[in-house]
Amino acid sequence: MKTKIPWWHFPLLLVVLGSLLPLIWMLATAWKTPEQVFNASLNPWPYPATAANFAYVVGAIPLGRYILNTFIIAFIVTAAKLLTSLLAAYGFTQFSFRGRETLFYLCLLSIFVPFTVTMMPNYLFMSRMGWLNTYTGVALPQMADALGIFLLRQSIRSIPPSLVEAARLDRVGHGRILGRVLLPAIKPSLIALGILFFINTWNEYFWPLLMINDKSMYTLPLALQMFTNLEGGTNWGAMMAAATLASLPPLVAYLQAQRYVMDTFVQSGLKG
Repeated sequence: MKTKIPWWHFPLLLVVLGSLLPLIWMLATAWKTPEQVFNASLNPWPYPATAANFAYVVGAIPLGRYILNTFIIAFIVTAAKLLTSLLAAYGFTQFSFRGRETLFYLCLLSIFVPFTVTMMPNYLFMSRMGWLNTYTGVALPQMADALGIFLLRQSIRSIPPSLVEAARLDRVGHGRILGRVLLPAIKPSLIALGILFFINTWNEYFWPLLMINDKSMYTLPLALQMFTNLEGGTNWGAMMAAATLASLPPLVAYLQAQRYVMDTFVQSGLKG
């Protein structure tokens, strides 16, 4: 028996294709010669393909150093966000105290506070502490995340309360309840959040731009902007090759964990 495809799948398919076009164009252009880039032909695929753009990028800028800087900052921020989100979510679900719900909703409201409101206070604080051009200065203001607290709170609330109650009857402390009862159950949510935190930090541009003026400390987004300026905005093949190299780590990470990401967001909407 043939399965009929709902009509509303087709607009969604068009949206998906439209979203993929910039990625496809970037990947194709990265393998083109300058002549192929400016060719009036509508054929998007490079023939013959060349890896010269990638070799040029690696030789033009210290790409390895920029990747290392970005990875260190992304790792620190991701680990800190997961830890603070987990501890806060545990507190909001396992402790009863006056004003708990009010405090939680105030935490959620911080999602709507624009970056420009906290930008200058954070910058002045980091400057006075002498943390400009340091990993600490870039990472510290990003070490907490209200969305992470919300999603982990929802994940913990989806766990049967009987498991925690049984652990408490056995006189198990909070550390062991969190580590041995709750943590294994919410592992998919932690993986999903870790991937999202890592990707967001990897692509962060504006805050590192404020904090870093030493080129040896540049992250990849800053390095890409510098490389674009050096090329005068005309060497499209090399610029797309640089963008491709910068996009690969977060893209691979997301593809490996996309199932966890989808499950986490679905689960967060099922438990009120």
